[in-house]
Amino acid sequence: MKREACLLIAAVAMAAPLQAAERPVRLAFVGDVMLDGGPGAVVRAGHDPFAGVAAELAKADAAIANLECAVASSGTPTDKIYTFRADPGVVPVLARHFAAVSLANNHSGDYGPQALVETMTLLDAAGVAFFGAGLDLHAAHRAHFIERRGVRIAILGYDEFMPRSFEAGTTWPGIAWSEDEDVVTDIRAARAHGADLVIPFMHWGWEYEALPSSRQRELARRMIDAGADAVVGSHPHVTQIAEYYLGKPVIYSLGNFVFDGFDRPAERTGWLLELELQKAGVTRFRTQVVRIDDQGIPALDPDAPSPCGAHGAVTACRAGAAVSATP
Repeated sequence: MKREACLLIAAVAMAAPLQAAERPVRLAFVGDVMLDGGPGAVVRAGHDPFAGVAAELAKADAAIANLECAVASSGTPTDKIYTFRADPGVVPVLARHFAAVSLANNHSGDYGPQALVETMTLLDAAGVAFFGAGLDLHAAHRAHFIERRGVRIAILGYDEFMPRSFEAGTTWPGIAWSEDEDVVTDIRAARAHGADLVIPFMHWGWEYEALPSSRQRELARRMIDAGADAVVGSHPHVTQIAEYYLGKPVIYSLGNFVFDGFDRPAERTGWLLELELQKAGVTRFRTQVVRIDDQGIPALDPDAPSPCGAHGAVTACRAGAAVSATP
């Protein structure tokens, strides 16, 4: 073989790992996933409630959801209007599609601490990471780290919708409650533990409100000022706007994703969010609309507009680009 050919082959071999390392890490986030009721019946019938979105979730290096229910056979319902507890049989379905779930919400504790601990135990056994809850306060505030292609990403989860009785304590299990000083401390701690990027996944805002509250906007800015690279939210049961602050994206609410019991179109519409990340930050993001049927099951609507992905086009918002203010 000629010397020039050998040099070319060697150059290609050296370049391949470099190119792989430079490829952005892609994370997918979805909003509220509630696997009791209609979605639970779908699982019991042997069907996958995520089948209509599975291909998009599989494109991500890791997919993350807000798990809006306990998953357990233990516990007793708390004194609330709505309490959700899914059968443990849903866990393999979650594991098929999601690398991690947030438990920082106002339904993880619906059946008491015993059911919350069972939820965490089942997820751990199935290889589904969880964050935003733990066996004590320290564990609930611990970041979940995702490392892909040399990029280390910390995901934090917080709830600020009542009841606060679900909050973890120094010696008892529960969720991570959103106190500003604690959130800032956790973001800085994640950086100190080697995170290149930090993303808080918030459970916040007023239900059915299409625009974020002043509280959401103020806290989003404070988190970014403290070192967060993006902020993602859920809870209002409708999508809210997306915007940039200091070049960092804030997607205030992804809306419902798997959830029955809603009638209005806005409540049966959610976003599947794709973030592309490099060590320098989020390079772009894309939102895709899902429509939820009577049983609470999502399917992609490729023709529906959303802030960064409109009318079926594979578009995305690059860092610092304008984002639609229309919910």
